[in-house]
Amino acid sequence: MIKDQSCVFCRIVADQEEASFVYRDDKVAAFMDINPVNTGHMLIVPNRHFSNLVELDEAIGGHMFKVGQRLAQALRCSGLRCDGVNLFIADGAAAGQTVFHSHLHVVPRYTGDGFGFHFPASYGRETPRGDLDSTAAMVQGALAG
Repeated sequence: MIKDQSCVFCRIVADQEEASFVYRDDKVAAFMDINPVNTGHMLIVPNRHFSNLVELDEAIGGHMFKVGQRLAQALRCSGLRCDGVNLFIADGAAAGQTVFHSHLHVVPRYTGDGFGFHFPASYGRETPRGDLDSTAAMVQGALAG
């Protein structure tokens, strides 16, 4: 049963949209990304609709990463060009999420593939310990609350 008919990943899991499946079980499905960064780029999605990481059931999230590890190993043994693998979740529009059904990208990587994270000019400048401690305290406070 589809929770969100407007969600393309819900429709894929319900076999109402085409997909090239690589893996399926009772918790998740993995299929080829229709707009791959590199050949072999896959998505792992929960079979139930969770819009973001806050909603995502912890056990299912953990299972997504276990399946991601297996698929990363499969990529390395597949004969596809793969010298490394990125596991990536974009959570929220500001992080680059475009389909609001939590999903884990499994991206095969090789030197010179043109993909990567682009850091701001400030990256690499060491942050003062007091600022780091203050930030850590804010996050710890949110964990306790």
